[in-house]
Amino acid sequence: MTANAPAKQLAQMVLGARSTVFFGGAGVSTESGIPDFRSADGLYNRRYALPAESILSHEYFVDETEAFYAFYRDQMIMPGARPNAAHLTLARWEQEGRLSAVITQNIDGLHQQAGSRTVWELHGSVHRNRCMACGKAHGLEAITGSTGVPRCVCGGIIKPDVVLYGEGLDQHVIEGALDAIAGSDLLIIGGTSLTVYPAAGFVQGYRGKVVIINKTPTGMDRRADLLISAPIGQTLQQAADVLEA
Repeated sequence: MTANAPAKQLAQMVLGARSTVFFGGAGVSTESGIPDFRSADGLYNRRYALPAESILSHEYFVDETEAFYAFYRDQMIMPGARPNAAHLTLARWEQEGRLSAVITQNIDGLHQQAGSRTVWELHGSVHRNRCMACGKAHGLEAITGSTGVPRCVCGGIIKPDVVLYGEGLDQHVIEGALDAIAGSDLLIIGGTSLTVYPAAGFVQGYRGKVVIINKTPTGMDRRADLLISAPIGQTLQQAADVLEA
């Protein structure tokens, strides 16, 4: 694959950076077949009895737990998804010492599946679940291998370690993500419209160099040192090819 000019420029920026951090959103995983949220055909523009934001709320989980899980299993869990070129390139860059951390708004676990080690999951993960009664940890199979409301051996309801609307982010994750950003001099933002707060606020006020890779405009486009409107997997793969040439 021949690298285009933006990919070559990205490669040079990665090569010249002391510490690079990647901040990503749903667009990173669309190439793995996982639909995003806010595009024209995304989850939030589909027709349901209630808005997706209402179903994916703490209040709805508490009041309508069985209905929540019917939606959650159908729309939020994609066990067949596999890492794409973006995930694999970022993992390789970390292994090569070119990338310090991945900060993701996604809950699919594909960065870890690709081999990334330092991953700050702002919104949690479908792969972690916990009993609300005894605190026992459960894997994804506790959800996918059950019907109705999943329950622990103690009888308690199992809840996904996913940040629902009306819930706060994990403080440890917040601190880790902020520390990673503060310690970097190159921030690559990809596959996110930067409209979800508080996550989008993490990158505001950043003083290093900024690369944005997104098919649609974001609120930080004017701040970008390099703006790329192209598929993220293709772009990162081309940049990786330049670095390895």
